[in-house]
Amino acid sequence: MGTLQKERQIPLLPLRGLLVFPSMVLHLDVGRAKSVKALEKAMVDDNLILLSTQEEVHIEEPSKEEIFDIGTIAKVKQMLKLPNGTIRVLVEGIGRARIEDYLQDDEYFEVQISCLEETEQADAEIEALMRTVLANFEQYINLSKKIIPETFASVSDINEPGRLADIITSHLPLKIRDKQEILETISVKKRLEKLLNILNNEREVLELERKIGQRVKKQMEKTQKEYYLREQMKAIQKELGDKEGRAGEIEELREKLAESGAPENIVDKIERELERLEKMPATSAEGGVIRTYIDWLLGIPWKEKTEDNLDIRNAEKVLDEDHFGLEKAKERVLEYLAVQKLVNKLKGPILCLVGPPGVGKTSLARSVARALNRKFVRISLGGVRDEAEIRGHRRTYIGAMPGRIIQGMKTAGTRNPVFLLDEIDKMSMDFRGDPGAALLEVLDPNQNDTFSDHYIEEPYDLSSVMFITTANAIHTIPRPLLDRMEMLYIPGYTEPEKVKICQDHLLPKQMEEHGLGKDKLQVQEEALFKVVRQYTREAGVRNLNRMMETICRKAARMLVAGDKKKVVVTTKTLEDLLGKPKFRYGLAETEDQIGAVTGLAWTEAGGDTLTIEVSVLPGKGKLTLTGKLGDVMKESAQAAFSYIRSRSKELNIDPDFYEKNDLHIHVPEGAIPKDGPSAGITMATALVSALTGIPVSREVGMTGEITLRGRVLPIGGLKEKSLAAHRAGLKTVIMPKDNEKDIDEIPESVRNDLKFIPVEHLDQVLDVALLKVTRQ
Repeated sequence: MGTLQKERQIPLLPLRGLLVFPSMVLHLDVGRAKSVKALEKAMVDDNLILLSTQEEVHIEEPSKEEIFDIGTIAKVKQMLKLPNGTIRVLVEGIGRARIEDYLQDDEYFEVQISCLEETEQADAEIEALMRTVLANFEQYINLSKKIIPETFASVSDINEPGRLADIITSHLPLKIRDKQEILETISVKKRLEKLLNILNNEREVLELERKIGQRVKKQMEKTQKEYYLREQMKAIQKELGDKEGRAGEIEELREKLAESGAPENIVDKIERELERLEKMPATSAEGGVIRTYIDWLLGIPWKEKTEDNLDIRNAEKVLDEDHFGLEKAKERVLEYLAVQKLVNKLKGPILCLVGPPGVGKTSLARSVARALNRKFVRISLGGVRDEAEIRGHRRTYIGAMPGRIIQGMKTAGTRNPVFLLDEIDKMSMDFRGDPGAALLEVLDPNQNDTFSDHYIEEPYDLSSVMFITTANAIHTIPRPLLDRMEMLYIPGYTEPEKVKICQDHLLPKQMEEHGLGKDKLQVQEEALFKVVRQYTREAGVRNLNRMMETICRKAARMLVAGDKKKVVVTTKTLEDLLGKPKFRYGLAETEDQIGAVTGLAWTEAGGDTLTIEVSVLPGKGKLTLTGKLGDVMKESAQAAFSYIRSRSKELNIDPDFYEKNDLHIHVPEGAIPKDGPSAGITMATALVSALTGIPVSREVGMTGEITLRGRVLPIGGLKEKSLAAHRAGLKTVIMPKDNEKDIDEIPESVRNDLKFIPVEHLDQVLDVALLKVTRQ
């Protein structure tokens, strides 16, 4: 350093990401234009150049404010131009210098510098610092894998404290600012102290790195060991025929989970259960419980939906293909489709199909699913009396499983099936809870988007499901449940409808199943009418289907035996196939009768006629009722009796008739229970006829309830009763005036043959029914 002037002008070479200390010899690759010119200037002068580091590495053309003030004066030992245009130089650091001023920064940097020289002389304290620094450096080398051990031997021979600090710092992987701080420290003592602090910190960091590395290594070793053991286990299980064992099972479940599309909360729950299952011993009983639970969670459809076919014309075609009649039910389904098409999203309606057995409630629901292009799932609620059947069991119980609703959704495999709850009126309740109350959440459109099953424990969205329920009667359905459903009444089929259904659906199906073509079996329409009237008694067509099955079996036997080549079924040959007729429907009396009136009744099998007979016997006013009558019919008879007593003078009846006579009211077919509020006017008319001796017109049938003042109250089932009257050959039907609105539901063919007379009072009934009545 003594050969250098204290102050002088010198070219400046800014360094990027590199710092040169005095006494260092190293190669530099120079490519920037300014730096190349600075080198050329140095070579022209005395080969000296100032090497100072720029503060930010990424700056291509640094300004004087972005270059550190203190740098190293270096001597250019050698220059070599490389093929890529850069210059490789060999430089040797000579001493520190401070930039006092920038003289030029156009073509290259030229600066005015002042040399910085070390002032302290070696003493005992500096010697102690040197030894401590060396000892720490040795420990650092032992810990670090970045510095080769031979480095310590080359450094330990250095006696100059300042140079020792510089050389050691140059070997450390420090940040540029930390190295610059050492470079800027002119005091040798302070420089050694700073270096000692840096070494201590670095050594501590290396210690931590080593500990972390050991921990990671142990973990890796453990993981590798576990992996090795698992692979061994797999190999053993494979040899034993256990396939993949639990590990493969869990891996397979995780793949299913990734594809399930389940909501985030469900994914988290399944992940937790999988972790539990993974840690559980293979022999643990709880493992099977967890596995079953995971299977259920993965088996339920969380995102799968079928795309609705909202083509109304197609839906109408499908419904008409599958079913004859049922106009109101079909119309309601088509309305649902139309609204769905307009709004795109509609909470599934809850329809309740109410009607007698065999009218096609279940098959209509299946047709709705086909029309909508949805999956169909059916569960029967008949006899269900346990709440857990609907909501599932808690998982704490042995053999726990989800309720019927979740089971049905898993069977369907989609979130938007048509879900049929069959026989909803056949549920009951006991000490295990009320399944009807559990269904309230399922069948409420405002609640079922978060249906909670005790087994699944997580809310499930049922709002996209179209629920359809069926019932034979609604009086056994709890009121709150009834309130959540939309009633669609299917009253039963008329005889012409049954014949049409038989011709278009039942007979062709049975002929196909029995291998009979049209060239082998023919059933005449008159024969079908006879089957409907005399061999079946039902509102639906189940027994009619059985009769068709019987005809096809008998025909098949005849054809196979060679008795006939073609079987033609007529009204005359029908008895040979089906035997004698099983039923005799009530027919109109052949002559006018006294004390006998034809009443019209509704039964689950459709409409029927009942002849109500009254006999007047000598006695003391006793009223006898026979024919297995229910309480309502008995009360109707009492009301009619009381009304006649109160109006005996107007009706030309002896006012003291009840003191001299007993009255016996009988309804034939006593083995069949009969009840219902529609026989009041019939009984009253029969009593008046018997007491006055005036015959009742054989062509008149009647239905209606009576009050003590003689008013006629409305009834139900007018359509079925009218069909019975038509079948029996009656000409006139007396009905309550309040039932006029129901006449539109009666088939036109029946309306044209019958005369309907609406009445409000019993006097009007008697005027029509009795052939002649004398008034006072």
